[in-house]
Parts: sequence; structure tokens; C-alpha cells
Amino acid sequence: AELLARETMARMLPLAQRHRVTLRTEIQQGNRLVDADSKQVSRALVNLVHNAIKFTPSGGVITIGTMPQEEGTFQRFFVRDTGVGIPAEELPRIFERFYKVDRARAKADFIGPGGGGSGLGLAIARHIVEAHGGSISAESVIGQGSTFAFTLPLAKTQGRNADV
Repeated sequence: AELLARETMARMLPLAQRHRVTLRTEIQQGNRLVDADSKQVSRALVNLVHNAIKFTPSGGVITIGTMPQEEGTFQRFFVRDTGVGIPAEELPRIFERFYKVDRARAKADFIGPGGGGSGLGLAIARHIVEAHGGSISAESVIGQGSTFAFTLPLAKTQGRNADV
């Protein structure tokens, strides 16, 4: 889990620097293994970070984090930004294919440096997470930022041959 968060940060750093956004990691007990395909999970994280960069103005901060869930059988990953936020009424729909919040966000006179997207990044992240038996969610406050989080089941055997 820790490795995934760090790899994602390294991969997205050039894009973040281009948009003058700070990337950070926040890792609690991160060296736990999740029962998942690391390439797929990495893709989900990259999509969430890419989305965050797109809607975070220069000078903003994006945090990529991981922490164990209280129940102890899942690992939680999250991407938190200080971006423009998402209207509450849009939140239930943002993981749908081709759904774009850009129109709603445009009312705040801010379309991020990435402009409009395909509307697929979040849907792909959701598909990957759910295919691994996890769940994904988002919370947001307009003008303060958003947090996208997903959980993945922990590998039954920690430390042997899982690669995440």
C-alpha cells in the first residue's frame, strides 16, 4: 500500500509541478499488502490524482494517503485536494461513465488547467476498485476541496508473494 502511494506520487509529480500544485503523501502503517493487481490499483490512484490536479488551482495541495480501516480487513487509500470542490447534488453521479462535473464547476468560473476530461477517469477508478471487492466514495466542500477515497481488502497472507 505504501509503495503504491509513493509510486503514484513520483509518477504524477511532473504534472503537478507543471500546474504549480504541491503533492504530498500521508501514510499510516502503509506496508500492508492488499489483495489486488498493483497495476490496476495504481491506475485508479493515478486517475484520482489526475482529477485532483485538474481542479486544484496553482498553489494548492494534493495529498495521496493510505491507512488501515478500523475493521482491520481493508486498507483505505485517499486523494485529498484543496481544489474548487464539487456541488453536493453532483457527488452521487461523479463516478458514472461520461458524467462531467465541469459544467457545474464552470459556474465557479474555474475550469482547471486540465480543462474538460473524458468523463471516464473516475468511472474507471470505480470499476477497478469494485472489481477487487472494494468501494469508492467522495466528499467535498465547495471552495475548500474534495477527498476521494477507496478501500481494498487486505491480502490474507501479509508479506509473501503479493506485489502491492
